[in-house]
Amino acid sequence: MFEGFERERIQTSETEIELVRGGEGPPVLLLHGYPQTHAMWHLVVPRLAEDFTVVAADLRGYGDSSKPFGEEDHPTYSKRAMAGDQAAVMESLGLDSFAVVGHDRGGRVAHRMALDYPDRVTKLAVLDIVPTRHIFETVGKELATAYYHWFFYIQPYDLPETLIGGNPSYYLRKKLGGWGTSLETFTQEALAEYERCFDTATIHASCEDYRAAASIDLTHDGKDQDEGHKVECPLLALWGGRGVMERLYDVEAVWREYATDVRGKPLDAGHFLAEERPKETIRELKEFLGE
Repeated sequence: MFEGFERERIQTSETEIELVRGGEGPPVLLLHGYPQTHAMWHLVVPRLAEDFTVVAADLRGYGDSSKPFGEEDHPTYSKRAMAGDQAAVMESLGLDSFAVVGHDRGGRVAHRMALDYPDRVTKLAVLDIVPTRHIFETVGKELATAYYHWFFYIQPYDLPETLIGGNPSYYLRKKLGGWGTSLETFTQEALAEYERCFDTATIHASCEDYRAAASIDLTHDGKDQDEGHKVECPLLALWGGRGVMERLYDVEAVWREYATDVRGKPLDAGHFLAEERPKETIRELKEFLGE
């Protein structure tokens, strides 16, 4: 994977972030979701790199990036802290302004980046999510059933860590094979990467990611909402037409409550768009990013 791309490890003030970089043109930062790594973009980046400088990074707590132990009140894995990592990475690479594409958890970090760094984020694409605050405000039986992990992972340390750690490969595969996507979608090389990186430290970090989402992130999001802050740059929402978001939300309409310039559409996929429908994902991203 990522032939012709440079692999780098960037030291920020708080973490070290693993990434690959390649291509030429306007810069684009790609952020992965749970329970994956930057490897999720391996089918997308060769085509994007034809027109853009592409950076695909591991989030704090995932892949080969630093995995600090969580603190009380969960600031270590707040989306603000995770977004700060990635902003520092792009600055260290000499990329002062850039577009951001985020899937799943990466989409939530990207959303926070667009709010916290409006002078740097030129465009935002979010894959198969609606905002975190909206999820918690509208949760019902069907959402809680499909996204049970949101409420499992936020239980106090170390209950979810211990249970997931009992058979991490089994649990990882169950998550990847859910939400409308077949496990057979993933290449063996990508699946091996996800399994390699789904270690004890990642399991804890990912639980902290969700704990932060249910606590400190809601505080940050609430302050933005109270002060009328919205994403000002153009926003593209893509989601799986066979997934949970399509069933439960008018995704484009929801994002219009949180951003001023929104467009979106479903793709014929489950949750993992970039690996299930790479050609369609590439087409939509290229059209949006190239405008």
